[in-house]
Amino acid sequence: MSGVFVGGGGEGYASPQELLLRYANRHGLIAGATGTGKTVTLQILAESFSAAGVPVFLSDVKGDLSGMAASGSAEGALHAPFMERAATIGLDLQYDAFPVTFWDLFGEHGHPVRTTVEEMGPLLLSRLLELSEVQEGILNIAFRVADEQGLPLLDLSDLQALLVWVGENRTALSLRYGNVSTASVGAIQRRLLMLENEGGDRLFGEPALALEDLFLTDEAGRGRVNILASDKLMAAPRVYATFLLWLLSELFETLPEVGDPEKPKLVFFFDEAHLLFEDAPKALVDKVEQVARLIRSKGVGVYFVTQNPADVPDDILGQLGNRVQHALRAFTAKDRRALKLAAETYRDNPRFSIEDAIREVGTGEAVTSFLVRKGAPGMAERTLIRPPSSQLGPLDDTLRAEVMANSPVVGKYDTLLDRESAREMLAERAAKAAAAAEQIEEDEEDAPMAEREYRSARRYSGARVGRSTAKPARRSSRSDSVGEAFAKSFARQLGTQSGKAVVRGILGGLFKGR
Repeated sequence: MSGVFVGGGGEGYASPQELLLRYANRHGLIAGATGTGKTVTLQILAESFSAAGVPVFLSDVKGDLSGMAASGSAEGALHAPFMERAATIGLDLQYDAFPVTFWDLFGEHGHPVRTTVEEMGPLLLSRLLELSEVQEGILNIAFRVADEQGLPLLDLSDLQALLVWVGENRTALSLRYGNVSTASVGAIQRRLLMLENEGGDRLFGEPALALEDLFLTDEAGRGRVNILASDKLMAAPRVYATFLLWLLSELFETLPEVGDPEKPKLVFFFDEAHLLFEDAPKALVDKVEQVARLIRSKGVGVYFVTQNPADVPDDILGQLGNRVQHALRAFTAKDRRALKLAAETYRDNPRFSIEDAIREVGTGEAVTSFLVRKGAPGMAERTLIRPPSSQLGPLDDTLRAEVMANSPVVGKYDTLLDRESAREMLAERAAKAAAAAEQIEEDEEDAPMAEREYRSARRYSGARVGRSTAKPARRSSRSDSVGEAFAKSFARQLGTQSGKAVVRGILGGLFKGR
């Protein structure tokens, strides 16, 4: 079987350790304290997957991984220790650059990456906004109305305009969907304003990310490494976690079943994985577990990168078959308990204590365990991690700009589109309702003139002139007329709509049963 060479060692260390490509879609874990080598391990795995023709998606939290676009150098300060490590583990180290596509939610250090509000769906959006159960219900009503009335929700301004409309028509909506309060609508609007102030509005809009652009290879057949610039994004950790969770769910929903392929179609690295589960409701964690369990049949491998295995819920941790455990420090009683639990998740090795090894391994070393034949967990081994072939450390701005200029998606996402959507459509309806209200007022103002003409005709002819016995229509204010026009239009549309809602994203579908 072909595999990814991870490392090995001399006396007291493992023989060459490989992550078999056939089992690479059975997920994995890279864990360890700060400064123990997690980022380098992520880099060498991404390099190896790319060399095997497997595209990769990863987030660059500190900016260090951008160096994958440049080759390592024999002139660097780390060349001598790299060559010494390569000789120890039996690796013929060749420096090389890898095909990289840079992405950035803010569009500053990579191609802009966006989705639409309707693709995100009300459930993930509720988590992003930290809404209460009542507020989440109103957001679901808003999305349902958008479906029934054909109102595209593309960016935050569309959602904000729709919520204004929901508040204005809350009486009619409450009769059909349940109570809609202006206080809850206002609370959602405040959350949207806070998200906008954090820069989260840049996440929504068009052109939205086309998933096929994450599966590209270069002319030599190497998988492209998609790097999401996340150093600035980490200031809004909930935006970061929700976007990656959305992307994972979209991959699950879009990709066909492939069973057990010889190699993955894509490997997805989720750095700072604790942010995904921090303060997450149990229902959401359950659905992440379902996605993690099922997405491997779509040919996608998911690798969680975090400081402590305890950051990942047990039900999900149990599905991570390929593991690289860097050192954990045990300074407190809590740390010692976490270390003991981490050691217990590995297959025992009679040659050494796993708990002691996890405590003692140095920077660039790890306790590794990879799936072997028939998918059985391999025995834990102490391993010296191989050095990277690409540049270790960030890429300078000039080279980054050059890589972006030669990207296969250059120009595709750079210009923000603003096609007609919910905001414009609701504004047009309001304008038409206002015009109708003005016409009603003009007709009512003409009524006194008609009365004077009637009296004049009666005096002139001396005859009885027939007049209507109907009571004059009650005059309405312009705002009342606009509201009546909206309510009547809404009632008619509810009567004709099928009520079918669009199910957005696999998480939306999975949450349907809640």
